[in-house]
This record gives sequence, C-alpha cells and structure tokens, in this order.
Amino acid sequence: MNAKTQSILSYLGILWLVAFFGGKAQRSALSNYHLKQGFGLLLTALIVNIVSYVLISLVPALSIIISVIGLLFLILMVFGIINAVNEVKRPLPLLGKLFEDKFSFIEQ
Repeated sequence: MNAKTQSILSYLGILWLVAFFGGKAQRSALSNYHLKQGFGLLLTALIVNIVSYVLISLVPALSIIISVIGLLFLILMVFGIINAVNEVKRPLPLLGKLFEDKFSFIEQ
C-alpha cells in the first residue's frame, strides 16, 4: 500500500486501522501526517457522539443541532480526503492544528 492510499484511508473511520497496520514499511512523512489528522478526527467524533447521545437522552429537542454537528464531521472528513488526494500537508479546518504534534506512536 503506497503513502497516498494510506493517507486517504486514514480519514475513513475504521479503515484507519487498515492504513495504520497495512503499510508500516511504506509509510512516509505525508502518510504519518494524515494518519495523525485522521486519528484525531476519529477520536473527536467518537467523543462528540458519546456526549451527544447523553444530551439527546436528556433533551430530545437537541437532536437537530447534533445532526448538524455530525454533518460537520463529514465535511471535515471530505476536506481531509481532498488534502490526501492532492498530497498536501494541510491541517483540517477548526481542529487540525490540535493534532499536528500529538499521537507520537504513529511515527514509530
């Protein structure tokens, strides 16, 4: 699996594991960058989803607002895939700067 494929798969949820374990030998700085961005996005989305399910169970009227937040994560995922296809190291809007220096286990 080449670096571009790893970079694209890193934004597709559970396929992040395929990108992480599937090509450790062929990993480049570009794929490491996108693996960090994708992992950060995945973790953030999971945390927001857990919190949103709790909030919806308490206040059902919030379901519309939480649906919009879910759409925001989909848009961020598309931005990440576009950056991976174009082979550029550009952080995700809103959240990407937070993930650039995190997750050092990815580079090993």
